Amino acid sequence: MTASITPSLGSPHARILSVGVRRPSRIVPNSEIVDRIDSSDEWIRERSGIVERRWAEPDESVVDLAVAAGREALSKSGIAADQIGLVMVATVTHPFQTPSAAAEVAFQLGASRAGAVDLGAACAGFCYGLAMANDLIRGGSAQYVLLVGVEKLTDWINPDDRGTAFLFADAAGAVVVGPSDVPAIGPVVWGADGSQADAICMTQSLIDYRDNGGPIFPTLVMQGQQVFRWAVGEMSKIALEALEVAGVAADDLDAFIPHQANMRITDAMVRAIKLPSHVPVARDIAFSGNTSAASVPLAMERMLESGEAPHGGTALLIGFGAGLVFAAQVVTLP
Repeated sequence: MTASITPSLGSPHARILSVGVRRPSRIVPNSEIVDRIDSSDEWIRERSGIVERRWAEPDESVVDLAVAAGREALSKSGIAADQIGLVMVATVTHPFQTPSAAAEVAFQLGASRAGAVDLGAACAGFCYGLAMANDLIRGGSAQYVLLVGVEKLTDWINPDDRGTAFLFADAAGAVVVGPSDVPAIGPVVWGADGSQADAICMTQSLIDYRDNGGPIFPTLVMQGQQVFRWAVGEMSKIALEALEVAGVAADDLDAFIPHQANMRITDAMVRAIKLPSHVPVARDIAFSGNTSAASVPLAMERMLESGEAPHGGTALLIGFGAGLVFAAQVVTLP
């Protein structure tokens, strides 16, 4: 006789309860970068929209950034650390294969009963993690999930690379996701195009570096035009699909929060999806740079704190990056 297994019973829906961030205190203006990459403040602003970015201190780690953002998110949510069922850290810059950043974050925050896992989906990592947190809560695997998008990209860029040195920065953004009586996280539209894996990649693997050496430690490189064409052409379709599956019209949005990759990409997407002029658009890249997995929660927090987007409003999120991977969903803002 086959034993009967008791199923997990979750919440009918899930929602974002709070958002917390950690922006490093060191502000790096374009003027600090231009000489090494033979550029100018005007060129960087025109190409990316970036005015300044934040860089972590040498001794400030991915885990340090994540813990600070996670602590703020927990405080704002009113949820105790020991109520968290899973700590998920979306990052591609934790410098250890093991243990996971999530395990250390959970320990430092006091989430002693939580599962812990790192998620590697580059700039789409936060939106990937949000989809998973939604399903975990609805499926009964966790009542509350702490999701952190965090990067210390300055450890993995070549400061002399004209294509990346001015773009990338460091930060962490965290949300607490919990149960809801009404739908507040829409269906995810996600995927990957591995045929374009070389569009954003490392100069070599760590194994190759160990065995063969080289003048420069492995760093991120990017085919800027290839990524731009893909993001503008394909991600606009994904954004529209996310609206459709959520049953939400663009005119009903209170905010559009795309991954802060490049201001020109954001502007092109706004035009492509015919976003109404009354919908505010996240432009945190101007002051935070491209923070990969941290950029969506970071931009969300800035819009909420400034009053540009309303608490409880409806927002379209989309993340996209190395892989090439992407994910989008409509959410109710905390």
